[in-house]
Amino acid sequence: MKPNIPRITGNLRSYMIKVPEVIRQASGVEVFGRKIKSLAFTTDIAIIENINADAIWAVYPFTPQPTITHAIMTCADVPVFCGVGGGVTNGQRSTNLALHAEFQGAIGVVLNAPTSNDTVMLMKQSIDIPVVITVVSAKMDKIEDRLAAGADILSVAAGSNTSAVVREIRKHYPNVPLFATGGHTDEVILETIEAGANAIIYNPPSTLEIFRSRMSMYRNEY
Repeated sequence: MKPNIPRITGNLRSYMIKVPEVIRQASGVEVFGRKIKSLAFTTDIAIIENINADAIWAVYPFTPQPTITHAIMTCADVPVFCGVGGGVTNGQRSTNLALHAEFQGAIGVVLNAPTSNDTVMLMKQSIDIPVVITVVSAKMDKIEDRLAAGADILSVAAGSNTSAVVREIRKHYPNVPLFATGGHTDEVILETIEAGANAIIYNPPSTLEIFRSRMSMYRNEY
């Protein structure tokens, strides 16, 4: 019998972004005693304050900046995984950013796919929070090297091939923690979970998209 879950909200917080319910079927990854099943892929402060994800995936396509990390950590009331480079930004600079993120309170740091294994090893020698490495294909030799370098969690971001890559990794590494981008429908998210993803990275609607829907509603009412 499914237990009843009491839900408490308020007038001012009744309108918020909710991650898809299907994500609750994921096993989750326990990090420092916190079970994480859903991660919101955003650096928008307003979104971070108004979403029910278990954690924030603060990765962005610019050179990582400590001021951005500080702003996110100041407002987030759930764990934050911070991007610390891996492309143009790497080596000692990425390691310094990771150390700063840990001091700010991040629960983990994220490295992009081009990151060298030397950077992963250097980072693991300097910080005590998990290092997440992005995976874009199922090349087992590269994944083996990532894990040997010290990566704690793999984050699969392979577009429409994500579930297939997750499934292939699971064949060879049944116990490695796997995050994965989940797609835009419940069916795709469930497929990724059933392929072996422990947690789903959810891309919420933008502030502009939400504003459009609210303004449309207001126009219809008034």
